[in-house]
Amino acid sequence: MTLTMPLERAWHFRDLIRAVVRRELAARFRGSILGWLWAVFGPLVMLSAYTVIFSNAVGVPKSAQGGGVKTYALSIFTGLIVFNLFSEIMYRSPGLLQEHVNFIKKSIFPSETLAWTATIRALVYAAISFGVLLIFELFVTAALPPTVLLLPLVIVPMVLFLLGVSWFLMALGSFTRDVAHLMISIVPVLMFATPIFYSITDVPPQLRLYVHFNLIGNYVEMIRDLLLYGRLPNLLLYAGTVLVSLVIFRFGYRFFMRYKSIFVDVI
Repeated sequence: MTLTMPLERAWHFRDLIRAVVRRELAARFRGSILGWLWAVFGPLVMLSAYTVIFSNAVGVPKSAQGGGVKTYALSIFTGLIVFNLFSEIMYRSPGLLQEHVNFIKKSIFPSETLAWTATIRALVYAAISFGVLLIFELFVTAALPPTVLLLPLVIVPMVLFLLGVSWFLMALGSFTRDVAHLMISIVPVLMFATPIFYSITDVPPQLRLYVHFNLIGNYVEMIRDLLLYGRLPNLLLYAGTVLVSLVIFRFGYRFFMRYKSIFVDVI
């Protein structure tokens, strides 16, 4: 299997993926008066709350004091956007096949596309939060660093990493519902192991290597560097994170496709 095969399959089924994503997005705020305004209102309230809290009630870590309270609030919000994107995939993927069991059992349905629809849906909400973040950053700093233009070089491999995780969890979740319960226990722990409310520079030097094993934490740090601080990520960290992400992308897809033929019998 080549690395491009999952991308070629996704392109082949692009109309199906687009239709499913559109249906899920339309159902998200169906019946509400404000509709999609809730997708903007939620991140806006959260970012405002962090700014107020860290301005008045909570101290700012030494590593963030040079940037000011508002920049620290932006830093936390950036970390939460990335981690919430990751956590939605972790929570939802184990039950995706059961969620669409009628399609899978009653028709010839390309079940591998469910990872794409789940990831794209999560990306849409993350993009809205990033839009709020960029507007707030412009308001605070009056300018965006030119390194913002390099964000796709980090976001694209992160999306491939999320797809690989989704395929792997979908496959495992089809055999046992314990995987979904396990995610409920693991994800909150991963949140504190991810540099959201702190930076990797706040971690003792002897522990930083272990922190870098958390790929989503690496992506948080790299996106912060490009988006908030106008600096390039460490080249070695970037290369290593992208390489591992591609391995997980390929492994997750291959693992899913290997057992795809028996999913109908076990879900």
